[in-house]
Amino acid sequence: MKIREKRYTLAILVNNHPGVLMRVVSLFSRRGYNIDSLSVGETENTEFSRITIVISGDREIVEQIKKQVGKLIDVKRVYEMTQTKSIQRELVMIKVSTTASSRTEIVELGQIFKAKIIDVTASTVTLEMTGSLDKIQSFYDLLSPYGIVEMSRTGITALERGSRPLSSIGYNEDES
Repeated sequence: MKIREKRYTLAILVNNHPGVLMRVVSLFSRRGYNIDSLSVGETENTEFSRITIVISGDREIVEQIKKQVGKLIDVKRVYEMTQTKSIQRELVMIKVSTTASSRTEIVELGQIFKAKIIDVTASTVTLEMTGSLDKIQSFYDLLSPYGIVEMSRTGITALERGSRPLSSIGYNEDES
């Protein structure tokens, strides 16, 4: 049985220029760090993009990554998002194999998890759901016996709780 490493979520504020994401991801690749999840998009200010990266490892590795990423040109801020001080969500689309007799059960599971049905065919139902990693895993586990045909996940996206934006938080700053 594999021991699961602790997961860390990093929010990285960068200049919104071509090639910036590649430079950040290349740093991970060169150092041999695995990225568990990655999402990126413009912020409320179109001059900046926000990269949300989830990594697994120990505290030393996370601190090293934060320092190395923070040194890159075009990186404005690196901030570690904790589970208790942030809101973290992911979007998943799951296509499930169905029969006439199982379709109702799958639709009911979707309703319980507040999933939206986005496509139905004679042999499949495709559902869309947003939630925490635990919620998505539970949904997946309950749908698996029916037969997962295909699945796509967006990667975690996160915001700090409260009114203070990432752009006002200093690099590697510890919040209390």
